Amino acid sequence: MNYRHAFHAGNFADVVKHLALVGILLHLRRKDAPFAVIDTHAGRGAYDLAGEEAVRTGEAANGIGRLAGLEGEGALAAYLGLARGRDLYPGSPLIACALLRPQDRLVAIEKHPEEAVRLKAALAGIGQARVEEADGYRRLAALLPPRERRGLVLIDPPFEDAAEFAAEAGALRAGLKRFATGIYLLWFPIKSPAEANAFAGEVLQAGAKKALRIDIDLGAKAPGEKERLAAAGLIVVNPPFGLAQEMRAQLAAVAPLLSDGARAEVRWLAGEE
Repeated sequence: MNYRHAFHAGNFADVVKHLALVGILLHLRRKDAPFAVIDTHAGRGAYDLAGEEAVRTGEAANGIGRLAGLEGEGALAAYLGLARGRDLYPGSPLIACALLRPQDRLVAIEKHPEEAVRLKAALAGIGQARVEEADGYRRLAALLPPRERRGLVLIDPPFEDAAEFAAEAGALRAGLKRFATGIYLLWFPIKSPAEANAFAGEVLQAGAKKALRIDIDLGAKAPGEKERLAAAGLIVVNPPFGLAQEMRAQLAAVAPLLSDGARAEVRWLAGEE
């Protein structure tokens, strides 16, 4: 799977991923103590939804574009305020920066040189943000535990090869050994239910004692749409209290707008509230 996010920015998977990201960050903000956000595959930071790549696929129009009339509260309202009605769709680093307080910080890691240059430009002038051009998997362990001892690790790889599931689970395993109390948000595509379930098993084997799984499935593909990603998932390790209930409520409003046959599911893989 050759994944260039500029073609997919603002699509249905981004909507759900970024809604969860906002929800987690709002929970972290409830305490005065500082927190860190580490984004291992940060991308370019902002994506032109009027550009050739986005227009060619039309995925943003069928993602964030479908939420034009939606109103919400809490994380949903915050996400819509950050992402809706903009030609430049914010990637996870910019969304995180919008919710950082003066005492918080972001480390955004991007491996590809061209994307890293754009990321540095997108985050220029944001004092709490640092960009590293590096392999996020290899760099993560050295950044943990963060000095704040609170925070979120976002692992959102491009899934460019078949080994990505194993690499993501391995990064989680290494992270939990150094930062067991951290919140980890892992994104993955769902092309095969068996493959996704196997990955969930790897997450538990990596040492996750409390894990929440969030799936979004657009339903049956139209003829000739074999290459279109129609389902994606998130696993939140050490989710904040109340996140599961909040995501169920928010996705009940969002999912029907993304597709007539869309189905969202939030369930516990390990532990419960």
